[in-house]
Amino acid sequence: MFAVIKTGGKQYKVAENDVIDIEKLDAEEGANIAFDTVLAVGNKVGTPTVAGATVTGEVVSQFRDKKVIIFKKKRRKNYRRKNGHRQHLTRVRITGITGA
Repeated sequence: MFAVIKTGGKQYKVAENDVIDIEKLDAEEGANIAFDTVLAVGNKVGTPTVAGATVTGEVVSQFRDKKVIIFKKKRRKNYRRKNGHRQHLTRVRITGITGA
């Protein structure tokens, strides 16, 4: 069985024992978390969410993603800007899906 959850402004299709990287959550490693914003469970699609459905997971690690380089340039104007960004992420293992 799979579910579609929404967290961090993004949607993720997950199944049990999946490991996903999501936007940073304030939780320690090894902590259990529950996602209540479940958009779909199996063939049941919510309007907009499935009532009573939850997805539980365990925090595996907190880390930062690879660096993304932002480079802006305007030709013939001697305008160049180089910037970098590393996003904070949380790695979560999905432990259970309960659908109403």
